[in-house]
Amino acid sequence: MSERLDGRVEAARQATGLRAMLAWSRSRQVGLWRAPARPTLRKVPSPSPSERGGADIDQAAIGLRRLRPDLSAGEPTWAWQKWTLVSLLVALGGAGVAVPQHALFVLVAVLVLPFSCVVALRSAALWFTAADKRRGASAGSVVLIAEAELPRYSLLVPLYDEADVVPDLVAALSAIDYPRDRLEVFLIVEAADLATRRAVSAVTLPSFMTVVIVPDGNPRTKPRALNFALHCATGDVVVVYDAEDVPEPDQLRRAAGLLAASPRIGCVQARLNVLNADETWLTRQFAIEYTALFDCLLPTFERLGLPVPLGGTSNHFPRAVLEKVGAWDPYNVTEDADLGIRLARFGLDVKVVASTTWEEAPDNFSSWRNQRTRWLKGWMQTYLVHMRRPLETARDLGWARFFGFQVLMGGLILSALVHPWFYVAAAVEVAFGPLQTLHHHALSDVITALGLVNLVLGYVTGVALGWAAVVGRGRWKLAVWALTMPIYWLFISFAAYRALLQLASAPYKWEKTRHRPRAAFIGQASAAAGTGEPSGQIKV
Repeated sequence: MSERLDGRVEAARQATGLRAMLAWSRSRQVGLWRAPARPTLRKVPSPSPSERGGADIDQAAIGLRRLRPDLSAGEPTWAWQKWTLVSLLVALGGAGVAVPQHALFVLVAVLVLPFSCVVALRSAALWFTAADKRRGASAGSVVLIAEAELPRYSLLVPLYDEADVVPDLVAALSAIDYPRDRLEVFLIVEAADLATRRAVSAVTLPSFMTVVIVPDGNPRTKPRALNFALHCATGDVVVVYDAEDVPEPDQLRRAAGLLAASPRIGCVQARLNVLNADETWLTRQFAIEYTALFDCLLPTFERLGLPVPLGGTSNHFPRAVLEKVGAWDPYNVTEDADLGIRLARFGLDVKVVASTTWEEAPDNFSSWRNQRTRWLKGWMQTYLVHMRRPLETARDLGWARFFGFQVLMGGLILSALVHPWFYVAAAVEVAFGPLQTLHHHALSDVITALGLVNLVLGYVTGVALGWAAVVGRGRWKLAVWALTMPIYWLFISFAAYRALLQLASAPYKWEKTRHRPRAAFIGQASAAAGTGEPSGQIKV
């Protein structure tokens, strides 16, 4: 699919480099690499200083919903989606009663294709990972640009109920290696969060850090806070960090270098990984999952030209791109994944940079359950939003990317919901004998065989990818725990059904993930320093 670069952007980039291009972009003539058929947003005049408070918070909460309701999760499902889902469930239930063998055959046949695609993607990720290792190459590596060409950076750091980690956060952000005259950090605190406000006030902040107080209101979500703070930011590039993050010091320089490579890049995603991997079984599984996703899978999506669902932190955007696509959706509880798909619909690419941001993984089931429920609920919201007008989404993405979107978003949700039923089917077979979809039918045998192959390869490729990913980080002791990933997938399925219930009953409920001071898991952080992970970057 060919696209035409806007002539003004290309001229600015060739004449004066990244600085001129970004300065031109901030003039709000947001004509970055756009085809006429792409979705667009109406420009909203900037409010006067006297109007900023009310206007900014109003825009932060309902700006996208007002301008492009079809791209906002403000209405969870459209009427036709509800009726289609109900009709399918009724038809499946009726068929299951009337012609159970035929219904089972159709169900298995429908599931074969998406699961085959998931297996194919994991296999491709394994191939690319092995090929990079043989060549000694690093996907996402960049050439750093000259000091004089570095853009002005705005760091948005939303905090809610994070009083315990404020000192660690300030220390981690202070360690970033970037010219201070081109760096601004906004610590974004909710007005009602008095404990965090007191904790921030108790710390002496460097001159480049500013506290932004978000007025109380609904929905009280991270994306709403980010939208509000975006009005305060003056940087040409904007990056989001979470309260517990420890980014590698040169990450901004690397991201700026990658953004300078092409005006088609709408976001640079850094790799996320886990500090406290050795703390519990859940943190080990979380670390394996994160490493496989950010070190192997996302670079594979990028190489194959598929939409890249963003992680919740360390997303580096040209400021003009955020304004162009409508920034974050306050009604989507996984605003990062949604924004990644929206960038693809606007014809922009996401690149993964070879720089890591270190985070704390939930160390107990309750915290993990709440976080994973929110993530899966947000993925469901994202899928429903971008499938409201399937033909329009296909036109925006192109049919290849549209198919990839079905595999990525639809496949992830479907696999989480369906996975436990394989165990149910296995138990039934053990108790009552082999299941037959259609007796003495060749097509039934083929579909059954494909289903079994998918099941086996799904486990093999999933475990192998987790193993290869953590070994690539030098975490050999962690690799053996990849063998227990199938148990972890059952936990994910539990969270998926919980997310489905919340989607129907409380779509905008935001279950907060609590974080601890790094001193609480200092042993794990210190151990990480000896395994090819952050050493000098972590101060505990």
